[in-house]
Amino acid sequence: MKKILFVSRPIAPPWDEASKNFAYHLAKETAVSNKDIEIHIMTKGVLDDLPKNVICHDVYTSSERDFGAFQKIRSVLFQLMQKNKFDIIQYFFTPTKASSVLIDRFLKGESKTIQTIATLREDLFSDDDIKELIFGDIVTTYSDYAKERLEGLGVNNVKKIYPGIDLSDYSPREKDENLLSEFGFSKDDFIINFTGEYIRLGAMDSVIESFIKVSKKIPNAKLSLAVRVKNEKDAKKKEAVIKELQGEGLLGRVAFHDTWHRKMSDLYNMCDISLFPVQNMYGKFDVPLAVIETMACKKAMIISDIPILQEFSTQNNSVLISRDNPIGLADTIIDLFENKSKREEIAQNAATFARENFDIKKSAQKYADLYKNL
Repeated sequence: MKKILFVSRPIAPPWDEASKNFAYHLAKETAVSNKDIEIHIMTKGVLDDLPKNVICHDVYTSSERDFGAFQKIRSVLFQLMQKNKFDIIQYFFTPTKASSVLIDRFLKGESKTIQTIATLREDLFSDDDIKELIFGDIVTTYSDYAKERLEGLGVNNVKKIYPGIDLSDYSPREKDENLLSEFGFSKDDFIINFTGEYIRLGAMDSVIESFIKVSKKIPNAKLSLAVRVKNEKDAKKKEAVIKELQGEGLLGRVAFHDTWHRKMSDLYNMCDISLFPVQNMYGKFDVPLAVIETMACKKAMIISDIPILQEFSTQNNSVLISRDNPIGLADTIIDLFENKSKREEIAQNAATFARENFDIKKSAQKYADLYKNL
């Protein structure tokens, strides 16, 4: 029995954060298919309905909002106390200089390591910095882009494995009228979803400005904002958004989901289209799961045409628009509303693409092969 520790943020509800969602599903699916592997996860509380060979460690005291200093200290202390008890340790976070030194010198011990890097943070680190952040015996990336960048820097132990999603959950369903009514929506509304951030990525202003224009053309347009308030800056931005919507008389047509305690698939299936009009991807996964999950639910996506997103977004499975272009975003939303057949064709292509490339079963098997051969 190979013992593997997943080091991550708290793997616990609410299921509104990509890194812990992926770690949870990877642990569950790998354990189901590989009885000779025992996976240990770091949680807040103990999760139900997991295979017997997934062991929960009640490390954290909070699983919402930012991953603060107190939770990080608890994580480090747990790793120190469990040092050398695992065959493999897999790290699910974007490294920093401090965390890489801490792990390499003090925490990993004799365990083999897998460093799963969702993004390289090229906005923060130089090429030399990035090379210094790499400590894993194996490095797995979410994208070919990151893999090729690392290999270009002389890192040779890199494998690209797309992050998987649970396709039995992320699948198309009819709109839930009871859920819709909770937010003042109806089945006949044209519901636009944005799952993103208030401050980071620079998308919120475009989303709101475009919705103001769209609302004048589409009387039954509604906006669903699945956006967490992670800090004081986010809270102030939300207040500004509310004030702007009030001034336009549109606040009653917008639902705010600061924390979503249901399945994220319920939220995606509540909507007709989804937006990802980001100006940059600083700090975001190379493959944002909110986009892939929505695609798998057979929804048409509108996505910025920035290079790092073009590994999975094409003119066939999404609509590409230039960044920081609220007028173009609004026009595209109206076009998809007026052209149902176009919207449905894009949505079908998106669902097919997600199922072919982001099945958690395929991802889990690739990781299981790594565990067994490391």
